[in-house]
Amino acid sequence: MKKIIQNFGTIVLIFLSSFLFSQNTNSSFEIKNSSFLLNGKPFTIYSGEMHYPRVPQEYWKHRLQMMKAMGLNTVATYVFWNYHEESPGKWNFSGEKDLKKFIKTAQEVGLYVIIRPGPYVCAEWEFGGYPWWLQKNKNLEIRTDNKAFLDECEKYITQLTKQIVPLQIDHGGPIIMVQAENEFGSYVEQRKEISLEQHRKYSYKIKDMLLKHGITVPLFTSDSSFYFVGGSIKGALPTANGENNVDVLKKSVDEYHGGKGPYMVAEYYPGWLDHWAEPFVKVSTEDVVKQSEIYIKNGVSFNYYMIHGGTNFAFTSGANYDKNSDIQPDLTSYDYDAPISEAGWATPKYNALRNIFQKLNNNQLPEVSKPVKVISIPEFKITKTASLFDVIEGKKSIVNNQPVTFEDLNIGSGYILYRRIFEKDEKGKLEIKGLRDYATIYINKDFVGELNRINKKYDLDIEIKKGDQLDILVENMGRINYGSEINHNLKGIISPVKINESEISRNWQMFPLPFDEFLKHNFKTKNIPENVPVIQEAEFILDETGDTFLDTRNFGKGIVFINGKNLGRYWKVGPQQTLFVPGVWLKKGKNVIQIFEQLNSNETVKTIDHPILDQLNK
Repeated sequence: MKKIIQNFGTIVLIFLSSFLFSQNTNSSFEIKNSSFLLNGKPFTIYSGEMHYPRVPQEYWKHRLQMMKAMGLNTVATYVFWNYHEESPGKWNFSGEKDLKKFIKTAQEVGLYVIIRPGPYVCAEWEFGGYPWWLQKNKNLEIRTDNKAFLDECEKYITQLTKQIVPLQIDHGGPIIMVQAENEFGSYVEQRKEISLEQHRKYSYKIKDMLLKHGITVPLFTSDSSFYFVGGSIKGALPTANGENNVDVLKKSVDEYHGGKGPYMVAEYYPGWLDHWAEPFVKVSTEDVVKQSEIYIKNGVSFNYYMIHGGTNFAFTSGANYDKNSDIQPDLTSYDYDAPISEAGWATPKYNALRNIFQKLNNNQLPEVSKPVKVISIPEFKITKTASLFDVIEGKKSIVNNQPVTFEDLNIGSGYILYRRIFEKDEKGKLEIKGLRDYATIYINKDFVGELNRINKKYDLDIEIKKGDQLDILVENMGRINYGSEINHNLKGIISPVKINESEISRNWQMFPLPFDEFLKHNFKTKNIPENVPVIQEAEFILDETGDTFLDTRNFGKGIVFINGKNLGRYWKVGPQQTLFVPGVWLKKGKNVIQIFEQLNSNETVKTIDHPILDQLNK
C-alpha cells in the first residue's frame, strides 16, 4: 500500500510540474553571470537529441517520455530545410512535418526544447538539409556571403520563425535556445581560400536574420573547441562538440565568450554514425557513463547526440566524402547505437544512464514507457513481378547529346535510366568517371556489370554490336552532408561516358525514376531474365499490428514501400540487414508491400522481431 501511495504521489508531482511548466507565460531563460538562468535561477541543461522527421509522429510522445524518464530536462532537434520546402516555394509544416506539434508535445511531457535550424545541419541527412535545387542556380554558392544563397536562407528563416517564435519560453513555450549555423568552424578550416573575414560576414548574417525575424532566446554556436576561431559568433554562446576534457572546454569557451561561461557540450556522442559497406560502430556503455558523470560533477551542460536516432526513411539519408572511397553513404537506420534504440527500446546504455539521473532526482523519475508491441509476420510469397524495362516501355524519355544530371531533369532523389542505341560496333573499356553514385549496366536488357562510386569502380570491359541497346541504371545514394565536398553534389552522370577514351555522344535517352510514389504497372506474367531490375508487389493479412523488422538478408539492393510509405534503402553488403517497419504504418486486414529490386528477383518476404544492424557482407 505504501508503495502505491508513493507511486501515486510521484505521478501527481510530475503532472503538476508539467502543468505549471506548460502554463507559465512569465518564464525566462538567459545567459548571465557565467550561468544559464531559468526564471532567474541557475539551470544545468541535460539534453538529448531527437529529430522528429526520423520518427513517426505517433511515436513522438513515447520517445519524449522515454527521455523524461531517463532524467533529461531538454530535447534538442535539428530542423531540416529540405524536409519542409518540398519544392521551390512550397512549404509543409503539417502532419508528419508538424514542427509546432513536436515542440508542444515536448512541453506537454515536461521537456524544454533547443532548436538547431542551420540553415546547414549536417546530421547525416541528405545534402546537410539544403534543398537539392539550390544547385540549379549557377549564381548561388552555399555557406558563403553570397546574395543568391542568403536570399534563399532568408526565405527559409522567415518560414521557420513563424513556427518557433510563438513557442519561445518568453512567449509561454518551451524553446530555451536556438543555434546559429552549425559546425561552421570546420568548414572554415577546409575552405581556407576564403578569408576568415569573408566567412564571418556570412555566419553573422545568419545570426542577424534569426534576430530580425523574432528570435529572443539565447543563440549559440556548435563546433569542436579547436574550430571556435572560425565558427564562433559574437553574441552567441560557443559550445564544444565532442569535447571530453572539461579544462579544454572551459578554456576554449572563456577565450571566445569574454572570459566566462556557461559551459556546454552541444554534441556528446554516446554512439556514432554508420555507412553502407563499413562495420557498425559501437560506443561502450562504460565510456558513456564515465563521461556523463564527469560533466555532471563539473556542472557542464550537455546534449546526447543522439539520445534516439530513429530512421532515415525514404531518400533522406546523406553521405560523407572520403578520398579513399569518394563517397560513404549513410545507412537507412539511424540507430546510432543510441541509448534509445531505433525502435524506441530502452537499451542497457539507457538503463545505466537512468541510474545516474535517478540519484540526481532523488529517485523521483517517472516509470520508463513500455516499448511498442513487436510482431513477426510469417513468410509469404511475392505474387507480382515485372521487369523495369517493361514498366518504362512506351514511356516518354528526355533526349540529349550527353547524359544529364538529376538536377537537370528536375528530380532530387531516386534513379535515372540512361539509354543509348549504338550505330556501330564498340569494344573496350566503358568508363563513367562522373558516376554519382551507383550503376548497373545492361546490353539488350542483359546484366553485364556494376559500377560503384563507393569502391571507386568507374569502368568495365564491354562489347557492343551495331544496333545494341545500352542501359545504365544510376542510383543517387544521398548527397554529401559534411565538409567542403558539399559544394560538389550533383547526381546522376555528371561527365561524358567514354569507351576507349572516346566520348559517346548524341541520342542519349533518359528515364527519370524519382519514386516519389511507387511505379504503377499491370504486372502481366512474363519470363524475366536473372539480374534485371524489377518491381514487385504482394499483399499480406494481419490480425494485429505492431512494430516489426523486414528481413532483407536474401534481397539484393533496392527500396521497399509498405502501404505507400517508403521504408528506405536496403543493400546486401550490410551492415544493416533489416528495415524497421513502424506498426503505425501497418493495419489490420490487408496490407501491401512493394519492392524495387535492382539486382535479383525476390520470391518471398518475411519479418523478424529484432533488428540486424551489424552484419557486414564484404
